[in-house]
Amino acid sequence: MIEFDGLTAVVTGGASGIGAAAVAVLRGRGAAVAVLDPAAPEPGAADLSVGCDVTDAASVSAAVAAVISRFGRLDVLVNNAGIGAVGDVTANGDDEWHRVLDVNVVGVARVSRAALPHLRRSPSAAIVNTCSIAAHVGLPQRALYSASKGAVAALTLAMAADHAAEGVRVNAVVPGTVDTPWVARLLAAADDPAATAAALRARQPIGRMVTAEEVAYAIAYLAGPLSASTTGTLLAVDGGMLGLRLPQPPAR
Repeated sequence: MIEFDGLTAVVTGGASGIGAAAVAVLRGRGAAVAVLDPAAPEPGAADLSVGCDVTDAASVSAAVAAVISRFGRLDVLVNNAGIGAVGDVTANGDDEWHRVLDVNVVGVARVSRAALPHLRRSPSAAIVNTCSIAAHVGLPQRALYSASKGAVAALTLAMAADHAAEGVRVNAVVPGTVDTPWVARLLAAADDPAATAAALRARQPIGRMVTAEEVAYAIAYLAGPLSASTTGTLLAVDGGMLGLRLPQPPAR
């Protein structure tokens, strides 16, 4: 598939996990892809790598300028950069709340704000935000993270409304629990990693964690020119976690 042939995409947080998988899929479908991330991607994994801190407006502006200098255009923005947080509402102090919201929510706004002047000139402009099932269901010990992703869901819909008339589509992918390095670190810190992993798999009706590649394919669908009528959509890739309620096996 060469759906993205001739188009330039930016993926924030593209050095690992879902972001790296999205970079691979978009490049495989013909896009030139720039990774904006404090860390560098694997050698040869992207067409351009720019060190970028999404909490710093000057860093974001310079990174977007580097993309335009290299490729002369910007057609697709994947706002994937994000960080996690664990605990109930009492577990994190004000500084941590500000830090997580700054990356997960304001970071989306900063990069989108810098990219929009260029996206408006594209005939195939699309923004895809990485949200989370935590925006829609109550998960234990995820108060701060859930609040940040709930804000991403609301921001996605507001942006879609604001920019529809400009030809800029805005959607979000809503993953369930994804087998990523962040989840691996979470499991490593658990008292019983095996039991915690089993619980993460079991809460999704398909009985396993979502793969980063599965999320990347959804991102490519939302970003692609063939989906020109899709905007304001929050696309779940959650193993049925949001919509399904399967009967539990009888107790023994």
